[in-house]
Amino acid sequence: MADAANTEPSANPARFSLAQPFDWSRLFFLLQALAGAAWWIMVFTVEGIRVSTLGGLNPGVLVWMDVPLFVVGSLLLAFGWRRFVWIVLPWILLVTVSLFAYSLITRTAGMGALLMIASAFCSTFSAFQLVLGRIPTEYLLHGPFAFCSAPPTDVHGNLRRTVKQLLVFWTLFLAVIPGIIVVVERRLEISLEGSMTLLVLGLVLLLLASALGIWSALTMSARGKGTPLPSAMPRKLVISGPYAFVRNPMAVAGITQGVAVGLILGSWLVVAYALVGSLLWNWLIRPAEEANLRENFGEEFTTYQQRVSCWVPKMRRISAKR
Repeated sequence: MADAANTEPSANPARFSLAQPFDWSRLFFLLQALAGAAWWIMVFTVEGIRVSTLGGLNPGVLVWMDVPLFVVGSLLLAFGWRRFVWIVLPWILLVTVSLFAYSLITRTAGMGALLMIASAFCSTFSAFQLVLGRIPTEYLLHGPFAFCSAPPTDVHGNLRRTVKQLLVFWTLFLAVIPGIIVVVERRLEISLEGSMTLLVLGLVLLLLASALGIWSALTMSARGKGTPLPSAMPRKLVISGPYAFVRNPMAVAGITQGVAVGLILGSWLVVAYALVGSLLWNWLIRPAEEANLRENFGEEFTTYQQRVSCWVPKMRRISAKR
């Protein structure tokens, strides 16, 4: 993550210079501008595109507002005119909320609402990167997600806390949120037909991933003297059990569980939810978590990090056990 002191915007943030580095946020806004222009062309030339993305809305009225604020505005951001973020981003958020509400009420324009949700999501992260030079992940690490070692207690105490955490998180992330996604997906009429093959595959993956998650959580409690939750992290570095194969078996289990639930429900959006969640965790949370582990365990964690991969298991195991 970039240091804010080294990425402070210039005194004249709107000034464009060909010498400016073309970072990923500016690339995103360039692609968004091009995609927006292409979409408007197709709206007026392809009936299916207009109906699936706008429903009964009149494109002749919307084009006069959206082209300057979305297409041209994104293009200006791509060229480094940062001050326009305060115009472009609010417009994107307003359109997203309005179109999503319209789609839920009328059961039309579902693809348009979905595309705008993706645009709002990516535009928000890109706006932070463009203006601040970084994404302020520190605001995510509060409450139960703030890094803190578990208080001293016996193994049974850690196990009880771990079981409670699993029940809460599995209920929320594998039942409640996917359930809401499926309801919205069907309401917007963008769901796909499931199959028995995907159902069976999902059930098998869910069982295997859940077993891995339970094994990882119990190992963390018994050997690490803590829990998987950041606010009660292990007091000892755990490098045995599933942690001898990958550094983040709980994350691997959680991602696989999410994909499995999507397959069981026949929901491609739930599968996407699990995969997007994995990317966010990998890019936004994992670097801070590993920095905390490096601070707490020093060379021991550095050696472990060098010998064990983050996601894909290596053929050999760590010989040392804890």
